[in-house]
Amino acid sequence: MDALAHELLVVADWITSHVTMWVLIATGLFLTVITRAVQVRHLPGMLRAVAGSRAGAEGGISSFQAFAISLAARVGIGNVFGVAAALLMGGPGAVLWMWVVALVGMATAFFEATLAQVFKVRAADGSFRGGPAFYMARGMRSRPMAVVFSVISVVTCGFIITSVQSNAVAGTLVAAFGASGSALPGFGGLSAAQLVVAALVLVLTSVVVFGGVRSVARVTEWLAPAMSLVYVVLVAVICLRNLHQLGEVVGWILSSALAPEPLVGGLGGGVLAAVINGTKRGLFSNEAGQGTAPNAAATATVAHPVQQGLVQSLGVLVDTIIVCTATAFVILIAGPGTWGAEGVDPSTLTTLAVAHSLGGWTVLPMATLIFVLAYSSIIAAYVYSDVNMDYITGGRRWASWMVRVICVLSATAGAVLSLDVVWNAVDIAMAVMTVTNLVALVRLSRWGTGTLRDYESQRRAGAAEPVFVGTGNPNLPADVPGDVWAPTSSTTTTQES
Repeated sequence: MDALAHELLVVADWITSHVTMWVLIATGLFLTVITRAVQVRHLPGMLRAVAGSRAGAEGGISSFQAFAISLAARVGIGNVFGVAAALLMGGPGAVLWMWVVALVGMATAFFEATLAQVFKVRAADGSFRGGPAFYMARGMRSRPMAVVFSVISVVTCGFIITSVQSNAVAGTLVAAFGASGSALPGFGGLSAAQLVVAALVLVLTSVVVFGGVRSVARVTEWLAPAMSLVYVVLVAVICLRNLHQLGEVVGWILSSALAPEPLVGGLGGGVLAAVINGTKRGLFSNEAGQGTAPNAAATATVAHPVQQGLVQSLGVLVDTIIVCTATAFVILIAGPGTWGAEGVDPSTLTTLAVAHSLGGWTVLPMATLIFVLAYSSIIAAYVYSDVNMDYITGGRRWASWMVRVICVLSATAGAVLSLDVVWNAVDIAMAVMTVTNLVALVRLSRWGTGTLRDYESQRRAGAAEPVFVGTGNPNLPADVPGDVWAPTSSTTTTQES
């Protein structure tokens, strides 16, 4: 099994470094150009869209709730472990490349969220469903491509992501609690920390997931912003206590971006290491282009698809520019004494850095925060899995319940099983999802730019809230199938493929 895990790791690293990373960047640059840098021109509009996104749901899922679901998935253990890994292997310069990737990825996030809204359908319960599978089938007329994407999404989000998130937090707690991380007699070598995490995941995930997508929306609406705020405040306290080091930290990042040295000797360094690790971890953290976040974006009730596109684009900025940068600053402020500590690795470095600045009492709060980050990602992954199963089965109720059971069981099992093979397989599965999604974004680029032109023309004409019409719209290459965006869209629509 160890040999298989190693082989999968080698394949995953090669695919990520030689294929996925470059295709993501190229697509992001292409979408930035054809939208005339929508992420820059409409940044004030993004802030306004989020500010007014809690209203107008009309009994469905609000724009802010859909944003919160995707934010819950984005702001996860990747922000803690991933950033630490990027710094260890690529040096401080990796942070600059994370920023660059985020700015480019904002255009990709805008595009995929907008298309998810354009081609969404109304489900039997009155809520909306959409995402890459739906715009592949309804926009590209390629059901086989949509089915492939959906199957991989169900397996990756429902089985793999849920289990690796709980696996990661269980490992962190075992390391944090020392003696309670020792194996208990009669429990097959499992530790108390693992059993506690498994029990908490089972109970907390069941309570939310068995309530369906609306239940997840209600929880993430306050959980995702709250946990992000707590983390940023924690970092702000550390930065304020170390104001004299901030200039030095920024200098490290900028100067080492083109001539970096690794934080720990022998683990990396060099320009290529900074670019690869900063780019890889930035893309993994903010999920732009992976095709996961659009599943949440499509559930929102909005007057115009671009409104949700702007909201989701801002999520990338929050995740990488704010939260990931916060993690990087904490680690860099801690200094070489923490980076080079014996046994340091990505799973413990951030916690050690916080403890270095604020004291050992922070180990428990950090373990709790990491648990919440993982938990929020688990319930968001359920939504992604449910939406794609909904597409595959045509909205069968039994299929939705099966996804809920699978997600809960996978998350619970992840806390107590060794998942080296699963951990190393996730990058391969995500690579297939990502490339498939990016092909669709490029193929449907006229739909995305046309929808943006429609929004901008209405704003120039003085419309406070542009309203999208999918039939007879001169900005679109054709009429949008279905009647969600028809002039009278109060009637419910059935799923179309």
